[in-house]
Amino acid sequence: MSKKGNLLLSLILAVSMILTACGSNNGGGNTPSTPTETSNSNTEGEGKTEAEQTNLTLWTFVQQHADFYLYMADEWNQANPDKPIKLVTENIPYDEMHTRLLIALQTKEGAPDLVDIEQSKFPNFMKGEVQLVELNDVVEPELSNIVKSRVDIYSQDGKYYGVDLHVGATVMFYNKEIMDQAGVNPDDIKLWSDVEKYGKIVVEKTGKPFITFEGAGNWSWWPAINQLESDQVSVDGKVMLDDERNIRAMTFFKKLVDEGIAAIAPGAGHDTPEYKAYMNAEGAASVFMPFWFMNRFTDEMPDLKGKIIIKPMPAWDEGGNRSAGMGGTGLSITNQTKHLELAKEFLAYSKLSKEGNIQVWKQLGMDPIRTEVWTDPAMSEPNKFTEYFGNDIFDTLLEVKDEIYPVNIREISPQVFDSVRNEIIPRIFQFGEDPETVIKEEADKLRKSLP
Repeated sequence: MSKKGNLLLSLILAVSMILTACGSNNGGGNTPSTPTETSNSNTEGEGKTEAEQTNLTLWTFVQQHADFYLYMADEWNQANPDKPIKLVTENIPYDEMHTRLLIALQTKEGAPDLVDIEQSKFPNFMKGEVQLVELNDVVEPELSNIVKSRVDIYSQDGKYYGVDLHVGATVMFYNKEIMDQAGVNPDDIKLWSDVEKYGKIVVEKTGKPFITFEGAGNWSWWPAINQLESDQVSVDGKVMLDDERNIRAMTFFKKLVDEGIAAIAPGAGHDTPEYKAYMNAEGAASVFMPFWFMNRFTDEMPDLKGKIIIKPMPAWDEGGNRSAGMGGTGLSITNQTKHLELAKEFLAYSKLSKEGNIQVWKQLGMDPIRTEVWTDPAMSEPNKFTEYFGNDIFDTLLEVKDEIYPVNIREISPQVFDSVRNEIIPRIFQFGEDPETVIKEEADKLRKSLP
């Protein structure tokens, strides 16, 4: 790397380390358990020496994703002994990884072959000369088989640059033991107004809050307004934070907090070590998060095994949507790869094939984007997720699959999401300010500052 590039990278990394030390929320729902680099390699391909394997590097910010790709690399090598790969994954903290990637692409040095880019950060990589590889030749043949919106969010001008792991259907996770202690049946909670009604009973009977909200994250407010078919950025890329539906949802959530029915998540986010320790100790009766949060339960909240059940979200009104498609990470290929065709083949195998999508469920407990596998017998086979949550997990997804409204990811999304995480949510939930006032103020600020 040039001297100029090294200096720039050093400055950015210093800023990134400060941000991480300050506990900045990743917004992707995926906080690595350790800031240290992890690096693993898969087994050698049959009939090939290690020297004959093709090295592919992959950056991610979620250890579970790294483990999935390594598993798929092993599967690839068994299925393709004539072109084995040696996959080296690196798990890098969220902010640092996206910053390092930007610098590597700008300086044209040091980028990996493949990289996981979180949904809300993706617009940053679509500015100017795009330095990710177009994937239309592997994506377009599969469009009729997958949930198209999960690749549309990683596209620009008709070109696809990333493929998601999952649909991200948001569901309720209930602690059945706490609910039973309170004598409340989760199936009776059909509307958000029922949360207030039955939440009071849970608090009275158990002394524990019914539900939790993020105190500096977007995983509570965003899915709730998506249920109302609203968003924080409009279809045409404008700020719409102060839409009346958004204010309605936040005002209701603030009321639940003021009444003690809801608590602010320890650590200010649901994907923090503090929160997972709190929930593992049965701190609250429920939380709503996307499907991908299942592996946080299995891997990081072991004491809740057999106690958590999955149900649709409550709707805001009769007949309203009971889920929201939230979160996502697009696997992309950088234009610095020296093994483009092999990288594409591995990406398609891992993220678009039937085999890969079944493993997305088996390895990660996520709702795969390839719809044909949702009813495949493999999805009902026992695994660590059925052992933890029961055998009817996919029944919930099938029940709400037509109640998921699309989200808008546009060029201004990173700035809007930063405002939500760092200003709106903390001011309302941590400092108790009036929701409507805060939301309107921050929306006005963004409109004045954004082009």
